[in-house]
Amino acid sequence: PRSDCITAEQQCLSDSTCNATYRILENCALAKTRLLPLDHDSRVRCLNAELDLGNSSLLHCRCHRRMKRQEHCLRIFWTVHSSMTDGYFNLETSPYENPANEEHWKTDYNKLAALLSGKDCSQLAGDATNLCLKATHVCNLSKKCVRLRTDYASICTRGAGSEDTCDRRKCHRGLRNFFEKVPEDFTKRILFCPCQDELCGERRRKTIVPDCSFQYNTKPNCLWLLDSCLEDHICKSRLADFQQNCQPADMSPDGCSQHNHAACLQAYMGMIGTPMTPNYVSNSSAEISLWCTCESSGNQKEKCDQILGMFESNKCL
Repeated sequence: PRSDCITAEQQCLSDSTCNATYRILENCALAKTRLLPLDHDSRVRCLNAELDLGNSSLLHCRCHRRMKRQEHCLRIFWTVHSSMTDGYFNLETSPYENPANEEHWKTDYNKLAALLSGKDCSQLAGDATNLCLKATHVCNLSKKCVRLRTDYASICTRGAGSEDTCDRRKCHRGLRNFFEKVPEDFTKRILFCPCQDELCGERRRKTIVPDCSFQYNTKPNCLWLLDSCLEDHICKSRLADFQQNCQPADMSPDGCSQHNHAACLQAYMGMIGTPMTPNYVSNSSAEISLWCTCESSGNQKEKCDQILGMFESNKCL
């Protein structure tokens, strides 16, 4: 059975041969993180070390998005698979275990209210047309949901209306906490609530506090966003997960190469709170995008368009 990477690392370090191989890979990953150029012999040594792991549990380990010490687990995964990120956009393999199946994503409001029996559900009546407002009321029935939602909202709105800028890093961390620790029955309802008017659309778009977590004063180049993402273990991992589970397929009836929209939506939620945080582009549509542009991309425009297109014109998503 596939183990998590922290357990696999412990097993490897207790074996002298595996330990020595792993230390070589750690040095290879460190050089890559510091953007130090490797000579031909060093590159061969790194590649051979990865091959030497053979059927080691380290080579096949994965992480869980809601696990403790997640960043440590992801660091181990990318140490072992550092050759996969050799200067191109497609990361090929997600470090995360396969997400929950479709059925887990089909809970309706009535069932959710039933799960919270004994709590005051009268506030759910509200405006039936504003399902985003209704989703917020459902969140308020859960102590954890309302606490973590209040936490990130407080962090992400500090400095609003003044010359101070928000602390984007803390805002992103608060958003990740919310989407990782609150059950998906709550978070997906808030993020994917269907809207018929702009008032509802505005609440949906502001779920992730765009002024702090999404928008800059000017749009950066998408390649800059990608570089920022690849320098961060969590963002790189979420991007790999997104690419694997939201890979479009023109010839597929559902537009997805993996034929699993639930996995794609879960991977999309994983991008929120990273340097490549996406969001709805306006109050009047369900279209989403990254906050970046491909203008002035020079001879890398095709690569830049590919990054932006994974969010803007992805049939699977």
